[in-house]
Amino acid sequence: MQDPVPADRLTVVPANEASWDDLVAIFGTADAGRCQCQRFKVAGWIWRDSTLEQRTAMLRAQTGCGDPAATTTSGLVGYVDGEPVGWVAVEPRTAYPKLRTSRIPWSGRAEDRDDPDVWAVTCFVVRKGWRGRGLTYLLARAAVGFARDRGARALEAYPMLTEPGREITWGELHVGARQVFEDAGFAQVSHPTVRRVVMRIDFPR
Repeated sequence: MQDPVPADRLTVVPANEASWDDLVAIFGTADAGRCQCQRFKVAGWIWRDSTLEQRTAMLRAQTGCGDPAATTTSGLVGYVDGEPVGWVAVEPRTAYPKLRTSRIPWSGRAEDRDDPDVWAVTCFVVRKGWRGRGLTYLLARAAVGFARDRGARALEAYPMLTEPGREITWGELHVGARQVFEDAGFAQVSHPTVRRVVMRIDFPR
């Protein structure tokens, strides 16, 4: 186990300011490379109703990688000493059609599902070889600042609960762990399933 990455070694930029090759290097070929961060976006069942080529094209269009002048992007890219190491998906909650129909965000809550000022963090990807070094904590903090600076009224997340001794695969934990968001200033607002909670941070207007 290597030491955590110090915050001052991580540089985080909007994905449109990163190169597409850097994002490809982070995603690799495992679960993230197959999904291409389309779980909450692609119509139908992700593996049955879309191809990898389609999902890759969607991600490239959504991020605007290599286009610093783009007015929108779908996430942030993190670098350690110039090496691309992590990704966090963060944008308006309305950008995720499948969140709208999932019960997890809405169970027990009277939320306006079409509120464009509420943003969501939906996915973390840490490059193989850099995992277990605290990068999701740093990326979550960066997502908070990014959403706030882009005019969000609030930022939500839908993380998993982790238990000592209970194994969770990296693919399951792409939504993040509760403690990651607690560290970034989020508070739990609901507990819709045994293993999932809704976390939220509101920004003063």
